[in-house]
Amino acid sequence: MNFERFKLPKLEHKRPIIIAGPCSAETEEQVMTTAKALAKSGVQIYRAGIWKPRTKPGGFEGVGSEGLQWLRRVKEETGMYTATEVATAKHAYEALKYGVDVLWVGARTTANPFAVQEIADALKGVDIPILIKNPVNPDLELWIGAIERIYNAGLHQIAAIHRGFSSYDKKIYRNLPQWHIPIELHRRYPELPLFCDPSHIGGKRELIAPLSQQAMDLQFNGLIIESHCTPDIAWSDKDQQISPDVLDVIVRKLVIREMKQSTEDLVDLRREIDELDNNLLEILAKRMRVSKEIGTYKKEHGIAVLQTGRYNEILEKRINNGEKLGMSHEFMRTILEAIHEESVRVQIELMNND
Repeated sequence: MNFERFKLPKLEHKRPIIIAGPCSAETEEQVMTTAKALAKSGVQIYRAGIWKPRTKPGGFEGVGSEGLQWLRRVKEETGMYTATEVATAKHAYEALKYGVDVLWVGARTTANPFAVQEIADALKGVDIPILIKNPVNPDLELWIGAIERIYNAGLHQIAAIHRGFSSYDKKIYRNLPQWHIPIELHRRYPELPLFCDPSHIGGKRELIAPLSQQAMDLQFNGLIIESHCTPDIAWSDKDQQISPDVLDVIVRKLVIREMKQSTEDLVDLRREIDELDNNLLEILAKRMRVSKEIGTYKKEHGIAVLQTGRYNEILEKRINNGEKLGMSHEFMRTILEAIHEESVRVQIELMNND
């Protein structure tokens, strides 16, 4: 896929490109007050949710097409480009009718190939920037599939939005970052622009700044951040919205580090990493051989593969040891669960072989 830069003549393409605005367009006054404040701080693309797909019924689900008239006014009075989310073909037609400049496909929609295809069909023949959020579940292929559907409809001004992944075990983040997934997307498609949505990843105002900096350190092209003139009384997702003044401070404090040619010192350190990775692989292979021997013993003595007590003991002790060595609880759990899953797979395969 050959992706194109956004064809927005006044847009400065230097990092980070900022897309900002309220989670939801609530009233014309709220939309315009927020827009004027953001324009004053230099934001060039204004976002606002017109249709809001909620997790549960009964919440505020957007003002609908009436809000598109307010976005048109934003464009006329501030000169900013406008952006909104579309979840159906009807949404796409309505947004185009009112001159919205940038569209995005939300996480719940990305998870549904039928819905993505419907939007792609509706946009055939239209040359407009479109951003595609990752699906709610950590499925890279599903994300790429949505990008391909839009691309195959003839839209090449595409960017991806990383908004984190849903998890039943919510702790620090509203949606787990799982940075390795957008990193792998970038590895496969280095020309595809990447935006980070720290509002949805963090779910808390205080996490927006550190997540934004992390995205910049990972060479993301831009940020899409929820900003509201009075976030404390926002009609939706108030905890993850910040005022335009706070947004301006966060953006000004970002440290932008550009990619540079590796120095000799960095090359030496990377060689050391390569050697350590090779050592890790050898140790893992040795562990799997021992696991296979244990599987053989279990098979010969009629012992079940999964030993929950032993597994819980390993998790508790290894995670505790890892934390003492400076590694995070989440990292240790992820690594150990992956190793255990592979060990179980190897032993089950051995059990089923005559």
